[in-house]
Amino acid sequence: MIATFMQQVATHLLYRPVSNQRFSNSEETLKQIAQDILRRASEGGASACEADVSEGFGQSVTVRRGEVETIEYNRDKGVVVTVYLGKQRGYAGTSDFSAPAVRDTVDAALSIARFTAADECAGLPDENLLARDIPDLNLYHPWELNVEQAIEHARSCEAAAFAVDKRISNSEGASVSIQEWHFAYANSLGFMAGFPSSRHSIGCAVIAGKDESMQRDDWYAVARAQNDLETAESVGGKAGSRCVRRLGARKISTLQVPVLFEAPLAASLIGHFVAAVSGGSLYRKSSFLLDSLGKQVFAPLVQIKELPRLEKGLASCAFDDEGVITRAREVVKDGVLQGYFLGSYSARKLGMQSTGNAGGNHNLLLQGGELDLAGLLKKMDRGLLVTELLGYGVNLITGDYSRGAAGFWVEHGEIQYPAQEITIAGNLKDMFRGISAVGKDILVRGSKQCGSILMDNMTVAGD
Repeated sequence: MIATFMQQVATHLLYRPVSNQRFSNSEETLKQIAQDILRRASEGGASACEADVSEGFGQSVTVRRGEVETIEYNRDKGVVVTVYLGKQRGYAGTSDFSAPAVRDTVDAALSIARFTAADECAGLPDENLLARDIPDLNLYHPWELNVEQAIEHARSCEAAAFAVDKRISNSEGASVSIQEWHFAYANSLGFMAGFPSSRHSIGCAVIAGKDESMQRDDWYAVARAQNDLETAESVGGKAGSRCVRRLGARKISTLQVPVLFEAPLAASLIGHFVAAVSGGSLYRKSSFLLDSLGKQVFAPLVQIKELPRLEKGLASCAFDDEGVITRAREVVKDGVLQGYFLGSYSARKLGMQSTGNAGGNHNLLLQGGELDLAGLLKKMDRGLLVTELLGYGVNLITGDYSRGAAGFWVEHGEIQYPAQEITIAGNLKDMFRGISAVGKDILVRGSKQCGSILMDNMTVAGD
């Protein structure tokens, strides 16, 4: 199989770095290294092989109280090789792109495979599932920002936070980060593809008050392109405003009330759902949503779509980590689970087919309703608005959920005062079915996009 593929590729070339671009190595160089890996594996007796060759770089600047605190540069590269001797699998990696190092890495993977027990579910993906049409999803937007300019952005961000209120007394810093990378993935089924991408961010965290009444909050923005980021001043202003509004926080009594998860936190709830219906949790039987396909998992109002080919999407990709094509689909319709998140291995363990999710989910969108945050507060009437979660008390086997929290107590649909030292508790099964509204205040910061989520009832433990 590998030999058949190698007949389709060019003859060996030297790995020549390209100096007239932002990356040290061209896309052609990465693909050439991947081709050489497949050739070497075939010569070593592998029945199948896959290779991932990547390179990236970045710059991060942090300013605290107007002074530069850190300037960091990173430049990384790596080769990951997986070989198969029938159903035996070996894996090895290196950060050295030299030809001898690549050969040694392939040989190491082959050696490991020879001493590995056979696994009937191991192997490359089904060939008919591989992506053949690979569109440009507009994921690469270099930000030509030198370190001096980055420092000024960070200073502007922090200054905007301090300007909100004189009670803002300290700062944890404002940061500006630029990250760019590209890769090539190939396997012995004839698949080879790769692309460049970028991810830039601006963030700020400040502290207000003094002594025991101090409060902290932050805000940050992430985007593929500089022009899609919030301005530094906007990010800083939001961080400052969020911090000041928490001053004067009180404890509340223990009671059962509706809980509204603000949009920045609501995505974590979708994350728990994804973990519970992903292949590893399912075939290990370590999920509270076992055998839930086709069943009511959420309230009927909940609609979740996966949109892997969104232009500029933070989790967009035309193929997954195995080269399997990604497709838009309904994951949850009217609260009913329509599909799992599976790579090839987990799919075989479950007797199913890969869903193109080796490596994770792609742009999950929880459809918002007609209400903004203020409208959700009106609908809740009385309860807790959660704006911060602390610790990790989530059991994905049972669904039990218990986390420290802070936020605001709400009466008659209006915020009354900030609240702290709270624990919120429930079970994710009940919480998902108890969603009574989803906001239109959709926040995009990663692979899960959603607005604020209102739960009809949870235990709120205070005094």
